[in-house]
Amino acid sequence: MHFEILIEDQSGKRMLDVLVPNIIGENDTYIIHFYKGIGRIPKGLSSSKDADKRILLDQLPRLLRGYGKTFASYQSGYQAALILVCDLDDKCLKTFRQTLTTTLESCRKKPLTRFCIAIEEGEAWLLGDIPAIKAAYPRAKDAVLAAYKNDSICGTWERLADAVYKGGSANLSKNGWQAVGAEKSKWAEKISPFMQVDKNSSASFAYFRDTLRALSGDHCS
Repeated sequence: MHFEILIEDQSGKRMLDVLVPNIIGENDTYIIHFYKGIGRIPKGLSSSKDADKRILLDQLPRLLRGYGKTFASYQSGYQAALILVCDLDDKCLKTFRQTLTTTLESCRKKPLTRFCIAIEEGEAWLLGDIPAIKAAYPRAKDAVLAAYKNDSICGTWERLADAVYKGGSANLSKNGWQAVGAEKSKWAEKISPFMQVDKNSSASFAYFRDTLRALSGDHCS
């Protein structure tokens, strides 16, 4: 199986660069494409003409149609799947998933697609492995980590910042969103190598992991 993985930001890509090889089969291949934000699916499912801005959901209708045509052109026996990874943020999960499904169904040629949604944010997947955080940041605040409830809507990146960043999220926020993004990428780079994909406590990460394995297993069988 070949996986085309779309993710909304660079920090997420850096995390998946480490984790995906530990999930899929040794004969599977993958490419991870990162975007510069999540955006929203456009009305009428007509993607923005300004693809250079690289906003994931803004471009999703066009991307799905493109992958549908590309996958359909592959020779028999070569299987590929599109995996969309994005944050739920403060959206309703049921409504958001239905919107994504409706967008896929609008394609004349539908690529094999799975939607994997981090709840609430990608940092939830890092917080699903507290031992990995402690290995990367030995001075991480145990009380903050212990108080976190997996996949809760609580300001996830802020919770991780409060545990590992000097002065916490309040201090980091003072430096602006560019600094926050850079710190998120640093967390992903430092924590991911210590993560154990089979012991992660985040249900949304487990869904992502099991989705990849099911597709890989289907291909192998």
